[in-house]
Amino acid sequence: MEKNGRKLLLAGLGTMAAFVIWTMLIQTVDVQPVGQNGTNIGFAVLNQWLHKLTGVNMTLYTVTDWLGLVPIAVCMGFGVIGLVQLVGRKNLFKVDSDILLLGIYYILVIAGYLIFEMIPINYRPIPIEGRMEASYPSSTTLLVVSVMPTLAFQVRRRVQKCGVRNTVYLCTAAFTLFMVVGRTISGVHWLTDIIGALLLSAGLYLLYHGTVRLTEEHKWNSAKNYKP
Repeated sequence: MEKNGRKLLLAGLGTMAAFVIWTMLIQTVDVQPVGQNGTNIGFAVLNQWLHKLTGVNMTLYTVTDWLGLVPIAVCMGFGVIGLVQLVGRKNLFKVDSDILLLGIYYILVIAGYLIFEMIPINYRPIPIEGRMEASYPSSTTLLVVSVMPTLAFQVRRRVQKCGVRNTVYLCTAAFTLFMVVGRTISGVHWLTDIIGALLLSAGLYLLYHGTVRLTEEHKWNSAKNYKP
């Protein structure tokens, strides 16, 4: 059974490696000074093509920006679950392991966001409220694609009713798709920013999922082999 967790971990590491390679590529392939104030943008022809095709839709930008509060609410919800367990069980290590790992995972997502805010790879195609803002990877896309799959994952584990689970799956998938597409065509990010966010969030999620599986498979094997 541990092979399932290991496969997910390997897939996560592979996706993270792809993110690193992609980040290097956008700084070396077709780099042109086509960004704000002549800043350099990698894959310039591709990025400019999509930006000219979609234009800028500030209404869609505002909608997706506000909807970015949804994954934050999801994080807070799981934080409350962890806090209730901690208070009730009076021991941090008695909190469900998948919830503890989820807290660590959310911290890593936030850390990834802050790192690229401090070390901008490139800037948005347009100024936001008159300011140049870091654009890689798309922070809203990173947040949504990192957090919403954890909602589906936890619901599958904790909710018994199939109808409720399927409804959550459908709503989560539809919301995630809308946010990714909406953020892409709103014109406030380069296409490479969206792709980078997808790779980073997918890699982090696979690492979380794999770690949960591996931890529980290890516990299951230990209990199976235990001889009183």
